[in-house]
Amino acid sequence: MVETVVVAKVTVDVQAVKMDADTSEPILKGVPLKVSDFDKNAMEEALRTKAKLGGKVRVVTAGPPEARDKLRELIAMGAEEAYLVTDARFSELDYAAVGKLLAAAIRKLGKIDLVLAGEASIDQYSGQMGPRLAGALGVPSVSYVRKLTPDKEGLVAEREMGDLVEEYRLPYPALVTLTKEINEPRLPNMMQIIGASKKPITEWRADTLGVAPAELEPAVRLAGLRGIVMKRRNVLFADEPPEAARKLVEALRGEGVLGGGQK
Repeated sequence: MVETVVVAKVTVDVQAVKMDADTSEPILKGVPLKVSDFDKNAMEEALRTKAKLGGKVRVVTAGPPEARDKLRELIAMGAEEAYLVTDARFSELDYAAVGKLLAAAIRKLGKIDLVLAGEASIDQYSGQMGPRLAGALGVPSVSYVRKLTPDKEGLVAEREMGDLVEEYRLPYPALVTLTKEINEPRLPNMMQIIGASKKPITEWRADTLGVAPAELEPAVRLAGLRGIVMKRRNVLFADEPPEAARKLVEALRGEGVLGGGQK
């Protein structure tokens, strides 16, 4: 049997985020939360591993108390247990501190063979958490995996690196982050959704996990967050098609897009 933990992130729905027209800062108030898309791929892969090799699938997330309800989406998919790690200062924590909390939570679960996560979160897309967590746990890891083949002794992981495909063989315990292309996450049915709403979610705080406040002091603080303003030129050529095409080519040459114009 392979004991698997999926590390998920509950974050804002980036598709629903709007920018303040005056400050270019994101307006986060009232934006709904969601499970990061890539983490559902991780859950799907965990469930496929369970179907093949047995074992239990658990999910762990670190976030605010509001993340509890969104964890139920992963329970509905098939996770047997869910754990929320939170802290009163959670919004101030950097990746290193969150990694320490997650590592402490995973160690508290006991024997774990495989830790799966999405390649990155949909909000900041740094790709840091998987490698940081592997370092905190002291286990080997591979990131950006597009194909995973686990067996009783370990796993084979494939990832694309430009024109090359790298293949790694890892023993358990190991941590792998997965790309969106690895699978298509299943959609739970109504009975599974109803059943998930009744399952308990265990909440752990830093002191519960034995993580001292000093260990959570951030080394990096977010100074600000601004949206990128893209200004586009709208040029309309209202001539007949041949003339409009000629003017378009001239305009592109003038902008240096085509050869023979300004640079």
